[in-house]
Amino acid sequence: MTLFARTSIAAAAALFSGLAAAASIGGLVNTGAGQSTGSTDTNYKYTATGNAAGLSGFGVVSNGNADPFPSWLPNTSSSSWLIPGADQNTNYSPTGNSTFTWTLNFDLTGFDASSASFSGHWAADNNGVLLLNGVAISSISGQRGYADWTSFSASSGFLAGVNTLQFVVTDTVDQTYNFTGLRAEFLSSNVNAAVAPAVPEPHTYALMLAGLGALGFIARRRRS
Repeated sequence: MTLFARTSIAAAAALFSGLAAAASIGGLVNTGAGQSTGSTDTNYKYTATGNAAGLSGFGVVSNGNADPFPSWLPNTSSSSWLIPGADQNTNYSPTGNSTFTWTLNFDLTGFDASSASFSGHWAADNNGVLLLNGVAISSISGQRGYADWTSFSASSGFLAGVNTLQFVVTDTVDQTYNFTGLRAEFLSSNVNAAVAPAVPEPHTYALMLAGLGALGFIARRRRS
């Protein structure tokens, strides 16, 4: 095949194809990742309703050596439990249930949202529902959501822009011994970069047509 034909075919291929580089999803941060006890995790913001109505703020990294540990899963270098305030022993639900909605945002601007996916696991005291852009993708039921991991994953429902994860945690009423908190770890994530279609120069069209013509000429010669 001549150099002209090869160049023309390459131009045509560049016109009609593109490679989308895969990447992990930025902004999917584990609770308390890399932070010390008592520090504020500004990735996770909460609002409260029910008995604790009116409370809001950012998560505080728990002390893994004090109550409710060792009942809660132990803090690790990968993640830590977040609590609503600096006092780990505060009872937010002595006379009625409280619901804490923990929010984590991540942005897929510049990426192909239809290719996005992630997986992980979470725990909560006491139970809850995990929502991706308002749609439930995992739930924790019972009174011991803090003692074991619950898996979650998503491969659809993503937006081409800012996406929202909401960990809606219910703290059930108890007059005496009562705690609440959230723990989340992302184990994998993937998204492809959005590929903008190339706008070819006029000579690219000429090369493409010439390349297709060269292919037809070669094919005819082989048949004759």
